[in-house]
Formats: sequence, structure tokens, C-alpha cells
Amino acid sequence: MAMELCTRTFTSVLRFHFNPSFSLPSSKSLILRANSGPSKVKSFKLSSFTPHLHLFQPFLYHHSSSPFTVSASSSSSSSSSVARGTENDPLPADLKVSETEEPNSRIRLHVEVPPLVCEDCYKRVIADLTKQAKIPGFRPGKVPESILVSYVGSKNVEKATVESILRRTLSHALESVTGRALQDSVRIVTKFSEMEETYSSLGSLRYDVIVDVVPEIKWIPENAYKNLKIVVEIDSDIDAHRASEQEFRRRYKSIGSLKVVTDRGLQVGDVVVLDISATTIDQDESNIKIIPSAESKGFNFDTEDGDKVLPGFLDSIIGICRGETKSFPLVFPETWKQENLRGVHAQFTVECKELFYRDLPELDDSIADKLLPGCTTVEQVKDLLLQKCLEVEQTAREQAADNAILDQLSKSVEVDIPQSLFEEQGRQLYGANLLEIQAKVKLNEQQLASLSSPKAVNEYLEHQKENITNLIKQNLAVGDIYRRENLQFSTEDLVKEVENSIVEFKRQKQEYDEERVKGQVQEILEGAKVLEWLREHAEVQYITR
Repeated sequence: MAMELCTRTFTSVLRFHFNPSFSLPSSKSLILRANSGPSKVKSFKLSSFTPHLHLFQPFLYHHSSSPFTVSASSSSSSSSSVARGTENDPLPADLKVSETEEPNSRIRLHVEVPPLVCEDCYKRVIADLTKQAKIPGFRPGKVPESILVSYVGSKNVEKATVESILRRTLSHALESVTGRALQDSVRIVTKFSEMEETYSSLGSLRYDVIVDVVPEIKWIPENAYKNLKIVVEIDSDIDAHRASEQEFRRRYKSIGSLKVVTDRGLQVGDVVVLDISATTIDQDESNIKIIPSAESKGFNFDTEDGDKVLPGFLDSIIGICRGETKSFPLVFPETWKQENLRGVHAQFTVECKELFYRDLPELDDSIADKLLPGCTTVEQVKDLLLQKCLEVEQTAREQAADNAILDQLSKSVEVDIPQSLFEEQGRQLYGANLLEIQAKVKLNEQQLASLSSPKAVNEYLEHQKENITNLIKQNLAVGDIYRRENLQFSTEDLVKEVENSIVEFKRQKQEYDEERVKGQVQEILEGAKVLEWLREHAEVQYITR
């Protein structure tokens, strides 16, 4: 039984699912955590709690130009690709690091490496090359420095030294942003050629690093989340009593039969097959247009669903007989779903192709089992349907309240969102949508490649910018509340949900990362605690439309 839920803020119920890695080919080999994997946590309805704000790991240029260079780079790009560094040993002298804040929670670090550190890195490069070099006439490790440099090439030694400096100093340079820097956001933006030139002429090194940091949240007003006043607009179709009555009527009609009407026109309760067309009404006949979305051939219309069609449509066709055609004007209301039709005056033409009436059985206890297997009385059927609809209504109301609360949170905070976080969240959502499409429609390799292209992803990020931004705001706000209010969940719950999720991954034969699953379960449990706290402290008013 389908029940649509509408709220004043969100019109769809957001859900979170565990997400296996999903790779999209791009210039950065981006990884999408698509929201399609199994999840045993059912209580939390957030669409996608933002992934953990991964803290940085040091990164360096990556290049290989000769057997004797130590991953030295010759990139000339101002935003070069980087590879993960591994060294983090003490330096013989301190670096000079200055920090400048930039928009979108980004920090620029200007790093100055003193000659003493550069000289020490040069000695290490020479020592490594001495061990590797096989020069005729010299035993390994016994090659004089001048001959070694001449054999390898002074330019290659210089490149290797610059990268050794970077590899060794970057983690020290990033100490001021430890605990704030986002993973995969660290970039050395100084051209490698400029660093080579500085090192060659001065014996020292200068470079700039750009890094995204965890954004700060500003509540407007302060502690706005503590006194939320939420208005949730519920569609009348969600009302349990009305829904159960409609479902009972649907089941009752389904066990009846349709018979052709031969001696009268259309009445409420009949089923009619119609051909429908419509044009706009305009005094200027040359400006009259066909309304394609209103056209339908062989439209099966149950007259008991008259409230689901254009107002006045049912009244206009009452009495129509098989083979008869009627023409009448109607106006699309200002609340019509299709915006381009709101307020449009239209002339409808309707031809009755077939006309049926329902031959229904006597409504007594003898048909109870047909209405709902296992039931012995009609009243029992009605009671069970009402009970089920009450459960659906309660769930829908909770989901609507949660969505309205989350929407209000996004409006109550100011956040300078880092680009890397925006792109990660957006790619997660895109990956989820892509896997959802693939689950419904089997995509071939060409279609999948097209939908996975950087162009397709970037177009999605642009079109969904507002939605992605709001989701990030919600997620960051929820995380901030969790910390502010010192909320906690039990270790037992965490262990149980992780185990359940892993069992589900194995059952579906999907790959998974246990630490990542644990992190995602933790995020869900944290979010559930926050929503529970907010529901208790918020003033929620439900309005039925």
C-alpha cells in the first residue's frame, strides 16, 4: 500500500544505507561511497551522514625520471598531483611556517626550509644513491661524491633532493593544522621548477601548501537547536483512518467483476475508458495550443478516484454514454503540480470508449478471508488494516518530523564549506543514484562509462549544489550537537550493528572494509541519538492538508 508523505520542508523521506566503495574514473581517481550497501540500522533516516572528516596524511609530488632519482618531480603545474609521503623524522633546524586563511575553510601555509635542513636532505640523497649506483671501476658504496653526481646527473640529484626535502618537511609544516586538515585535501601548489630554482640558487627552499580544514559552525542565533519550533505538514492521505478505509474499499472492489453498461450513462462508481485531448483557450485562435500532458488514449478512470483528477473533470463527464463525445472548459488550479499549467484555461474533448459497472459480492463475513487471508469477519479485516495504517502513519510522522528538524538545522547554521568536502558528499550522492539506476535498469559498459564520466559527475554537482550544501550543513550541525550535549551510545549497540552489517555484506557477497563499516555505524548511531534528543526538546506541530 503506497502512501505519499509531504512535509512543509522536505517532500521525500531521506534514508541512510551503508555504502561500498564505488570507483568513478576521473583525473583524481575519486572514490564514491555509494549509498547502496546493506544496512541493519533502521531507526535513522538521514540520507547520508557525512563521512568522517578524515584528518590529513602527508602528501608529496610523485615522479620518476631516472633509476637514481628518489621519486623526484618535474611537474610544472601550479596544482600538481601528489602521492603519500612516509617520513616524519626530526629536523636539524626548525621550519618557518606562516598561515593565511582563505575562503571555503581553506588554509595556505607558506613554508620556508632553512639551508641546514636542505643540506641534511642532500646528504641523505647522496647516501641513498651511493648504495644504489653501480659505476664501473668502483665498489658499491665507495663512489666519490663528485663522480657519483657526474654519473647520475646534477639535475637529477637536485630534483631528488628537492623531493627529499618535501617528503621530510611536509608533515612538520602541517603540524599547525593537525586535527583540522581534511584527508586528500593537502596540495603543494608551488611549481616544482620554482622550488628547484630556489634550491639551486639559495640552498634553501620555499613552498606553499593549500589544505582544507574542518569548517567551524556558527549557530544563528547561538544554541538555536535547543528551542526548535517545527511545523510539519502531513498529506491527508497519510491519515490512518482514511487510508484504511481506502484500502478496504480497494480490496473489496478487487474481488468483484466488471460488467459492460448498455442502458445508461456514466455514474459515480463506474469504470470508464476514455480518449482525452485538450487545448488552451485563447481569444486569439492563432495562439491556441495543444496540451500534450493532458492527452491520453485508452485512459482507464475509476470514478471513485474523482478527487485525484483535475477539479471539475468528473462532474463534466457524468452521464456520458459509450461512443459519445463531450467538450467542456476547465481551469488548472494554482496548486497544480505542473507549474507551466497553473492557471491555464483549457478546452477538453473526451470520448467514451468503454463503460463498466462493478458487480460486487455481498459485504458480509463470508468474504472476509478473500479481503485479508486468515480473517473470519469483516470487522476483523477493518481492525487489522487500521492497525497497519496506524503503524505506517506513526512512522511517516516521525520521518516527516526528522526531515523538518534536519531542514531547520541547515537553516540555523552558517558554514564555510570546503570544496573537498562538497565534492566528496556530492560524489557519494551521485554514486548512490547511479547504483540505484543500475539496480533498476541493467546498464551496459558504454552507458555506465558515460554516466561515470567526470563531465557527468561535475554536471550533477553543479545541478545539485544547493541540496548537497544543505546535507553537509545538516550533517555538520548534527555532529556539533552530539559533541555539545555529550551524547553517547552503548558499545554493545555499536558492536551488534557492525556484526549485523558485516553478516549482510557477506550474505550479498560484497566487499567491505571493517573499519569503515564501524565508522559508518558510529555515525548512524550518533545521528540517531541527536535526532532523539532534538525530538524531545523541539516543539513539533503537525498540520494536515
